Amino acid sequence: MSQSLEVTDMSRMQLALNVDDLDTAITFYSKLFRVEPAKVKPGYANFAVADPPLKLVLLENPGKGGSLNHLGVEVESSDVVHAEIARLTEEGMFTEEEIGTTCCFATQDKVWVTGPGGEKWEVYTVLADSETFGVSPTLTTPCC
Repeated sequence: MSQSLEVTDMSRMQLALNVDDLDTAITFYSKLFRVEPAKVKPGYANFAVADPPLKLVLLENPGKGGSLNHLGVEVESSDVVHAEIARLTEEGMFTEEEIGTTCCFATQDKVWVTGPGGEKWEVYTVLADSETFGVSPTLTTPCC
């Protein structure tokens, strides 16, 4: 088995949750993690939690509240994303690459894999903020 994902001071787990009501969820998670959201947009919020190191993403999807949207690992740079693309490919895992894509109000480089239970995982880096939510370049649907 190859080396594990390169962990740096910038690496943190990402948990993206579907929520019924964004404002209620923001209030709850602000209290739970004792931190205000790092970004709030229509139907979207994210928290950069220092302890435990977590990027919590809330996606307003009425009727789907409480369900997992996707999981991820935020990394420091595009170099780490590209290293993960090479490593995952070497491991024989099917990957879906999105380089320079706009998703979740940010321009990102990322790679997706699907776990054995159908759960979607992304390894990504944020290149810049965006005023638009974004659309998957391989689908005609929203990115998440």
